[in-house]
Amino acid sequence: MFKNKTILITGGTGSFGKACAKFLLKNYNLKKLIIFSRDELKQSEMSNSKDFLKYKNLRFFIGDIRDFDRLKMAFRNVDYIIHAAALKQVPTAEYNPIECIKTNIIGAENIINASIENNVKKVICLSTDKAVNPINLYGASKLAADKLFQAAKNLVGKSEPSFSIVRYGNVSGSRGSVIPFFLKLKEDNINEFPITDLRMTRFWITLDEAVKFVLNAFKISNPGEILVPKIPSIKIVDLVKAINSKGKIKVVGIRPGEKLHELLISDSENNVTREEKNYYIVQPSFMNMKKISGSKKVSDGFAYSSLTNKKFLSVKEIKKLIKKNNSNV
Repeated sequence: MFKNKTILITGGTGSFGKACAKFLLKNYNLKKLIIFSRDELKQSEMSNSKDFLKYKNLRFFIGDIRDFDRLKMAFRNVDYIIHAAALKQVPTAEYNPIECIKTNIIGAENIINASIENNVKKVICLSTDKAVNPINLYGASKLAADKLFQAAKNLVGKSEPSFSIVRYGNVSGSRGSVIPFFLKLKEDNINEFPITDLRMTRFWITLDEAVKFVLNAFKISNPGEILVPKIPSIKIVDLVKAINSKGKIKVVGIRPGEKLHELLISDSENNVTREEKNYYIVQPSFMNMKKISGSKKVSDGFAYSSLTNKKFLSVKEIKKLIKKNNSNV
């Protein structure tokens, strides 16, 4: 479906954006791939890197998703959009609340309206576990963005664009995640690893898995749906053991706005959640539950939590997965 099509990625210089761009350019004969972001330095570094230098169909647009007019211009003749741009740092959002709202909520609305005006075929918005029962402004702003994308169907009816959401947890190895931080401690011969709580668990998804799932969502998602991949969990103490078996753990306490366990589907969403073989579908709450061939409704009381997940990675499995992308493990 992507052959000879134009795709735009907002926030395209981030960890996901770069991984997605690399995969798209390598595997599809695109007409054009547009990276839309506001950081000229990151765009310059990306455009001149060995992974992207050879591609003649790659374009870079400086712009901010807060700027509706710039979005309208950037979205002209675009077929598909991946909306990955967001303010994601929890402490930053708490200290600068209106800036978070302008980007994550107003920016999402701008994406929707600019897509409609340009007759974009389909838009996928990247969400987060923090949007589920949010306890901080970042999560609340992403919940609002999810609601905007779900309700966008009401603006277009049966015509294009189609708006859907993909929700997953922290991506292992991405910028700002705990794995690069722990690896840097090991590289610097620091044997003490700070952990907020010994009971803490997290979902595990790699960048490659996230990219493939998002791109597949263009094919399988219906308007307003939230797709959640079935992925394993890890114990944070096991992550330390996988990186340094002799590492010492220092409990530093849960930070403001941090959860002990990740939640990708809450028990209040189970009445609108259906299960497929490899993923869940959370349908808009204002719509009647739509039966989907091959899927089944989840049981009452169901919640998709990193604590109660059926699959946990062992220390050996974690170490093996980290080694795929890092040489210093």
